[in-house]
Amino acid sequence: MQTIYETFSCEETFRLGKMLGETAGPGDVYTLEGDLGVGKTVFAQGIAEGLGIGEPISSPTFTIVQIYESGRIPFYHFDVYRICDAEEMEEIGYEDYFYGDGLTLIEWANLIEEILPEKRKHITILKDLEKGFDYRKIIIAEVDI
Repeated sequence: MQTIYETFSCEETFRLGKMLGETAGPGDVYTLEGDLGVGKTVFAQGIAEGLGIGEPISSPTFTIVQIYESGRIPFYHFDVYRICDAEEMEEIGYEDYFYGDGLTLIEWANLIEEILPEKRKHITILKDLEKGFDYRKIIIAEVDI
């Protein structure tokens, strides 16, 4: 099953992320795909606010994972763009996060497809400049292999 949303501003994209954060539960895994500059960080910031996290949220491109524990459940924010293979994820101890007690969000998850949990929400953010500079099509699909 999938749901398609359209947003027309950064604020709307943020609010959609916030809505997902408000409904997230312990052990949930969200995978997030989209081109550079499409709004993945804004979406992640919305999720964090929905979890009740008040601290600044930034993309963990160089650190691979950022951990936020000030919300109602922990938030594990991964950016695996710089990961070369799944073995690097093992060194990080990814299973503690993926199967832990918080919400795990993984940007560029297609790069580590072989180690992703069978059950997850797959989120794709797309731009369409013909519909406007700030237009985003956001597809949220339930995956249960």
